[in-house]
Amino acid sequence: MNVEHGLENAGRNPAMASLAERIERFTPHDGHFELRVPGLHLYRISKASEELHHGVQKPGLCLVAQGAKVVLLEKELFEYDDKRFLVYAVDVPVASKVIRASRDFPYLSFRMDLDPQRITELLTRIHPHGVPCPVDGLAISVAPIEPEMVETVSRLIGLMANPADAQFLAPLAMDEILIRLLRGPLGARVAQIGTENSRLQRVGKAVSWLKDNFDQAVEVDTLANMVHMSGTTFHQHFKSVTSMSPLQFQKVLRLQEARRLMLSGRLDAGMASRKVGYASASQFSREYVRHFGVSPVRDVSRLLERASDAGVSAAI
Repeated sequence: MNVEHGLENAGRNPAMASLAERIERFTPHDGHFELRVPGLHLYRISKASEELHHGVQKPGLCLVAQGAKVVLLEKELFEYDDKRFLVYAVDVPVASKVIRASRDFPYLSFRMDLDPQRITELLTRIHPHGVPCPVDGLAISVAPIEPEMVETVSRLIGLMANPADAQFLAPLAMDEILIRLLRGPLGARVAQIGTENSRLQRVGKAVSWLKDNFDQAVEVDTLANMVHMSGTTFHQHFKSVTSMSPLQFQKVLRLQEARRLMLSGRLDAGMASRKVGYASASQFSREYVRHFGVSPVRDVSRLLERASDAGVSAAI
């Protein structure tokens, strides 16, 4: 560790500084690293992002040990750093960027995917007489980080150094993280991920269908019937969770997938727009400009020039 890095860590919470050092040990360079246990991820970035990265995030806990990041869900902005963690409750298309990172003080973060089935199993032990009352709110929540959570995450990452520890002990640490989540300030929200037929879970089922069928025409009433809600109630709850209407949500999925197809070099704008379900190339172009701020051709050309930065800009 160099002098500047040491000075940066000197005034920080010792547990958080230790977590940052442990993440650095498992991230030898910038990028995304999957750990030995499925669902565990580490990220390292040595430069603040110049532009937003667009992508779909699935349910997960995101904890930053060093640096800071912002996430945009439609018009709602969320910022998290070494004092606040973030939770995604359902799959949502977001725009995000790292806002604080440097070569000597890189952005370092941990992500744990949230397993609805495991949450369900733990709920019966934590709340044997019934889960907390359902709460409404967006798919993204931010809350202060508790020292005990930091210590548990740090211990979990440390277990990855030994295959046997990772196999036998990591699941216990992951359960501890889930229990702390369920007993913490976001507990009622996280509980809904594993509560059968909760409003959040039903919206999540509709979101999953849209993700798998974004290129298909769909009626809101059809989605509502699928999750056993009236059309009006479904529209209201869907927007309260995702900050978008179902059709807006589908449009964002289509635009993000079209962008991915063009960046892969396999399809031009016309072919990509048809592939994701657009019948009109001009409508696709208009909506692309409104969402990404630039035409498809100019956007892809610009991003390809920065291809070397694309991998790190996607970090959680």
